[in-house]
Amino acid sequence: MEHLLNPRLQEIEISGIRKFFNMVSGKKDIVSLTIGQPDFPTPSHIKEAGKQAIDHNHTTYTHNAGMLPLRNAISSFVQDEYNLTYDPNSEIIVTVGASQAIDITFRTILTPGDEVLLPAPVYPGYEPLIKLAGANPIHVDTTATNFKWNVELLKQYITDNTKCIVLPYPSNPTGATLTSSEVAELADFLKDHDIFLLSDEIYGQLTYEEKHTSIASFEEVRNQTIVINGVSKSHSMTGWRIGYALAPEWLSKHMLKVHQYNVSCPSSISQHAALEALTNGKNDTELMRIEYKKRLDYVHNRLEKMGIVMTKPGGAFYLFPEFPTNGMSSFDLAINLVENAGLAIVPGDAFSEFGQGYMRLSYAYDMDTLKLGMDRLESYLKENKLS
Repeated sequence: MEHLLNPRLQEIEISGIRKFFNMVSGKKDIVSLTIGQPDFPTPSHIKEAGKQAIDHNHTTYTHNAGMLPLRNAISSFVQDEYNLTYDPNSEIIVTVGASQAIDITFRTILTPGDEVLLPAPVYPGYEPLIKLAGANPIHVDTTATNFKWNVELLKQYITDNTKCIVLPYPSNPTGATLTSSEVAELADFLKDHDIFLLSDEIYGQLTYEEKHTSIASFEEVRNQTIVINGVSKSHSMTGWRIGYALAPEWLSKHMLKVHQYNVSCPSSISQHAALEALTNGKNDTELMRIEYKKRLDYVHNRLEKMGIVMTKPGGAFYLFPEFPTNGMSSFDLAINLVENAGLAIVPGDAFSEFGQGYMRLSYAYDMDTLKLGMDRLESYLKENKLS
C-alpha cells in the first residue's frame, strides 16, 4: 500500500548526517567528531528546575504558545541580547525545539510552487520541510562568498516565485557568521521585496569575534522576518526540546494555529527548565562559549599545520574545510577515514552538492578527544600523501 502515501515523501530521505552517523555507530575504536551537540551536561540549576516542576505537579497542558512566564523571559532575553522587541502575549511561540519552529513557519507561509532560497552548503533540515509544504528549495552556491549571503548573490537568484530566504547564521555546517554591516546591507536590500526572511539563530549565543546581529533588529524588515531560536545549543539542552519562534503579531497568530494542531504545547517540565535557563543561566552559556573558543583555536591551528587552510569560523561549533580528496567524493573519503584512520567526520555533500570536496568537523568534544582525532587525521594525510 506504499503507493497510497503522500507522494512528497518519495522526494525526502533521512539526513545525510544521520545516515553517516548510523553507518559508523557500533564500530570499535572510532573517534567521532560528527554530531552537533554540546558535550556539556545541562547545568545543575536547570535540571533542578525541571525536577521541581515534576515535584510541584506542573505536569498539565500549558497555553498553546507556551506558559506566559517563559514567553516573558524569552522577550526579555532577546531584548537584552539582540535588541529585539517581541510582545510575549502575541508574538512569541514556544515550540518543540527549533526544528518544529521551522516546520510551522514553512507550513504557514509556503504554497505549492513557491521557492525558498538556501545558502549552500546548508543544514539539511530545511529542504524536506520545504518540500513537504509543496514548495521548491533552491540551493545557492556560497562557496565563493565565504558561505555568506550578499546582495549581489541574492540579485542573481530572487525571482517572482521567491517566497522566503533562509538566513542560517551562525551556520551549520560552515560556522560562517554575518557582521553587523553585512546584515545591515541585506536588510536595506530586502526591505523593498515582499519576501519572508527566516532567520535561524539557534547558534546566536556562540560567536567568537563579534556579537551576533539579528536581521530582525532592523525595523525596516521586522514585519517580514521570522526568528528561530532555542536553548538546545546555548544551554546544552538538546533533549529538553525547547525552541521558539518570534514573528510579528499578524503572522504569529496564523503560525499558532499550525502549532496548536501539531503539538498542542511543548512539555511543561521542559518549559520550566527553559525558564530557569533564560533567567539565571547567562553565565552557563558564557563558560561554554569560552571553552568552545579554545577548542576552535586548537583544531583550526592543527588543521593549518597539516596544510588544510580555511577561513576561521566565527560561530557555532563546526569547521568546514576543503579537503585534499585525491579524486574521492566527500562521502568516500569519510568512509575511508573511518576504515583506515578510525576517525569519523561528516562528508560535506551531506549539506547539498555544493559541499562536495569539504568535510564537517564538530569541536563539541573534550580536548582529549579532539587531540586524538587530529592526531589520527594527521597520520592519515601523511600516509596517503594528501597533506
